[in-house]
Amino acid sequence: MCRFTFYRGESLPLSSLITEPENSLIHQSTHARERTEPLNGDGFGVSWYVPGSHEPGLFRSINPAWSNQNLRALARVVESTCILAHVRAASEGLDVTEPNCHPFVRGRHSFMHNGELGGFRKVRRPLLATLSDPSFHAIRGTTDSELLFAVFMDELAREDRSTGCEPMSRALQRTVDRAMALVAEYAPGALSRLNLLASDGETAVACRFSNLEAVRAESLYVSHGKRYQCRNGVCRMVDDSDIGTRAALVSSEPLSDGQMWEMIPRNHYVTIDDVLQVQIRAMEEPAEVPQGRADGTFTG
Repeated sequence: MCRFTFYRGESLPLSSLITEPENSLIHQSTHARERTEPLNGDGFGVSWYVPGSHEPGLFRSINPAWSNQNLRALARVVESTCILAHVRAASEGLDVTEPNCHPFVRGRHSFMHNGELGGFRKVRRPLLATLSDPSFHAIRGTTDSELLFAVFMDELAREDRSTGCEPMSRALQRTVDRAMALVAEYAPGALSRLNLLASDGETAVACRFSNLEAVRAESLYVSHGKRYQCRNGVCRMVDDSDIGTRAALVSSEPLSDGQMWEMIPRNHYVTIDDVLQVQIRAMEEPAEVPQGRADGTFTG
């Protein structure tokens, strides 16, 4: 499993998520609070958006986040209004390589995952066969996470527009539907836990999903308010004005203590729109999923 954090709001240093909070992402790489195994040392990654650039910046490494001095130096001086950060605990049998580190980026979209796709060894080949040629050839690694991103990008291409939280939320729902249909067919009963997050730099959507009700879904929280700030080692969401929501966070674990964090319910998703309005909604029950072909067309 892994841990991840997302921020959207006024510009702030990467360190406000990665190093400064009490339960920063680097702290979660060694002492995750809501995992049986507290270590997430199989690499890390950060993507961030800057004004005037179509694609986000991306820095990934197979080094543990806690020992990478380049990450600490970068986090201190780089600022952004939209940040995705991830520390990885590789699933059994999957290589520790840079292409397998999150986030994954394609065009203006970034994507990251915490959890596992049930029966991945059995599901991988039929799921690959459903991809369009562009998505198939964009894959560089061997993870279920990057394959889910490829499915998501194909589903997003079916929307009238490829940006905004509503098209992305529909694409994310259909991504889960397609994956679960193949798990049911090729690995019935296998546990899937899919905490997925996608962003286009302005908006974002994330889900907390598991296919077995008796098994706890991976943790995922949301926090939003007027401003997120770190001062003298204390990081918190503040709500001290009437200017409306100006900051939103989605994180595997709260970055700090306090009452500003809300657990996203199992099989729900959260959307953050371009004016930073945050909504939590129930996911739909798995739908009948069109069967894909390798040329990217669909039947049904």
